[in-house]
Amino acid sequence: MKFVLLPFLLIAFLGHSQDPSRFKEEVADIEKKYDSLWDPSQETIVFTGSSSIRTWDDLEEKLPNSQIVNTGFGGSQASDLLAYSKELILKYNPKKVFIYEGDNDISAHKKSKEIITTVKSIIDKIKANTNAEMVIIIAAKPSIVRWHLKRKYKRLNRKFKRLCKKDNLLEFADIWKPMLHRRKLKQDIYIKDGLHMNAKGYELWYPVIKQFIN
Repeated sequence: MKFVLLPFLLIAFLGHSQDPSRFKEEVADIEKKYDSLWDPSQETIVFTGSSSIRTWDDLEEKLPNSQIVNTGFGGSQASDLLAYSKELILKYNPKKVFIYEGDNDISAHKKSKEIITTVKSIIDKIKANTNAEMVIIIAAKPSIVRWHLKRKYKRLNRKFKRLCKKDNLLEFADIWKPMLHRRKLKQDIYIKDGLHMNAKGYELWYPVIKQFIN
C-alpha cells in the first residue's frame, strides 16, 4: 500500500509547490531595467512581491521624493521571492522594503504557518545582507474571486501582524480594512478579473503605504 500511495503523494507535493525558475526571464528583465535606472548613491525603497505590486503603475509618481525600485513579479509566492531575494531585494541595499506575498500562497492552498516561515527567511536575508531600517509586510488583500477564502486570508494577516509586533525592524501595513465597506467588499476597486485592482484600489492603498515612507 505504501508503494501505491507514493506516486500520488509525489503528485500532490508537486501540485502544491512551484518551480521558481519559471520566473527566471521576468526577474532578468527587472534587473536589466534597473541596471540603467537605479542610482546606488541614493537611498532606495524596494517594493516587491506578486502582481499587486507589479501592476502599481504610478507608484514612482506617488512617491516622487524617494528612489523607488519596483521588483514585483506576477504570480509569485513567498517561496519565489525567497529564491530571488538577491536579485530583487538585496542587490539594491534598500533603506526600506515593502513585501506583498501570501495572496497567491493562500490561493495555492499553502498553510499560514508555512507562509510565515518563508517570509521570516526573507527577512533574515534582508537583515544579514542589507542596511535596511524597516521592512513593511503588506497585508494580503481581499478580492472578489478569492472572497471565499477570506477566513484564511484574515488568519494569515493576523499572523503577519503578530510577527511584526515581535520585531522592531518590522511594520504591518493593513490595506485589508480600507478595501471593505463595513464587512462587505468594495466592488468598484477591481478590474474585470475580480482579482487585480484598478486605480481606485491603489488610491485606498496609498495612504496606508505613505505613512511608512515619511
